[in-house]
Amino acid sequence: MFFDQITEAIFSQQSVSAFNETAIELFHFQYKNNTIYKQFVDLNHINPIQVKTIAQIPFLPIEFFKSHNVVCGEIIPTDFFESSGTSGMQRSRHYFRSLAIYEESFLKGFAHFYGNIEDYCLLAVLPNYLEQKHSSLIYMITKLIEKTNHPDSGFYLNDLKSLSDKLMILKNTKQKTILFGVTYALLDLAEKYPLSIPDTIIFETGGMKGKRKEMLKEELHSILQKAFNVAFIHGEYGMTELFSQAYSKGKGIFMTPPWMKIFIRDINDHKTMLDFNKTGGINVIDLANIYSCSFIATQDLGKLHEDVSFEILGRFDHSDIRGCNLMIE
Repeated sequence: MFFDQITEAIFSQQSVSAFNETAIELFHFQYKNNTIYKQFVDLNHINPIQVKTIAQIPFLPIEFFKSHNVVCGEIIPTDFFESSGTSGMQRSRHYFRSLAIYEESFLKGFAHFYGNIEDYCLLAVLPNYLEQKHSSLIYMITKLIEKTNHPDSGFYLNDLKSLSDKLMILKNTKQKTILFGVTYALLDLAEKYPLSIPDTIIFETGGMKGKRKEMLKEELHSILQKAFNVAFIHGEYGMTELFSQAYSKGKGIFMTPPWMKIFIRDINDHKTMLDFNKTGGINVIDLANIYSCSFIATQDLGKLHEDVSFEILGRFDHSDIRGCNLMIE
């Protein structure tokens, strides 16, 4: 069965050649089965038979997830993830047939960078987004909380005092702890209950939502580092349209899991990929996007380094503001 075979290939990536081979296989599968992607490829006058390397694969603009059903097959699934946004804003929808591949991706992705989730207590302060039942971020955090099997893991909505007390208890018991927070809530916690928790991993997910003025990431992270006495602020680069996440352990430098790869395109010529250390649009290959599209041209600006780490530098001026599961809003 294609699904079982390709899933095994995706999460057993051991080399560049294996990644490329799987990507090419997915390209041909999605060209044949994804009507929207096929039309896009054809309109770009690309003969799929001649696509032999990943450099020849066209990247679908992420905006298509707002205006079209980007799915493989003729039947549109009923389940989907939806991007956050203000009332009246056109939102992206990522339809899926099964959440098994998403769960496998984020669980293995977390383990790749941070080890066994069961070693942690995970606290989350993401109040606004709990109301969004189609949030991929909330689904991921909820499942990670469940997987910790720790009695104190959970969402600490607007009760910052209880959250502060719990963080100190976990520190004193030497429990490995992760705090996952939306930007404005972490700033509220930093101002009202600053505390020294140097061993706690703090994830800042983005998101002021009009509650505070926007600020540069460097300034924001400096405030949080001083308030909590931590060396770095961590982050994840994920979005509604992807099933995988890249992670940053500090300084805004991200790394991808083996089944995800970043490219930088020329902002004036979407078919041209740039060399290392050049600023351009971020393209993503996410092999876990089996039944949508694995080849996405985002509206984020970034730079790729020689060690294949990357940084996010902003967004295109004409693009919509994305929700909380991006580092840059």
